[in-house]
Amino acid sequence: MEEKDTKAAWWQPALEIGSLVSSWIIAPIIVALILGKWLDTNFHTTPIIFLSLAGFAFLISIFGIFKTVSKYAKKIESLSNKKDGNPNESK
Repeated sequence: MEEKDTKAAWWQPALEIGSLVSSWIIAPIIVALILGKWLDTNFHTTPIIFLSLAGFAFLISIFGIFKTVSKYAKKIESLSNKKDGNPNESK
């Protein structure tokens, strides 16, 4: 019987980062566009709320992507330092 390797496949971290970044791009924009269109039709302010929420969603997306990428960059750096034998090295 073969023992299963408990390590993740080489492509899984890349897929995880890609899906998280994609969700930070897609989710806030779609929510803002649907909500903005609905609020504009209810309050008769045709482009104002729609565009405001789209801009706000863009800022949320930038923040979320930055936070996600920073987290994974730190994780990769710590793994790299452990492989090099310098677990306490800081830059």
